[in-house]
Amino acid sequence: MPNLQLTKPSADTVTVVGELTRDSLTNESLLNQLLENAQSVLYFDLSEVSRVDTAGLAWLIHSLGKLKQQDVRLELKNVPDQLQNLMALGQVSNLFE
Repeated sequence: MPNLQLTKPSADTVTVVGELTRDSLTNESLLNQLLENAQSVLYFDLSEVSRVDTAGLAWLIHSLGKLKQQDVRLELKNVPDQLQNLMALGQVSNLFE
């Protein structure tokens, strides 16, 4: 099973490590724990993402929606080329600006 780890090195940053794929995105409670007590902006550092698919993109959009409900802005840092391409194909790049 592909490995995905979410860590919170600081109050406003979540580091995503591993694969953002349909096989790795099975633990919703992991995200919920990290989103608790989020400040006005939360950064997802994607520099350690090794692979991403459409399920990974959907997860990011889902996270964006959950944070918006809490009046928290989600910003992506170090977006891998593979994810940039998926966002462009799906015409959702503007969601994360």
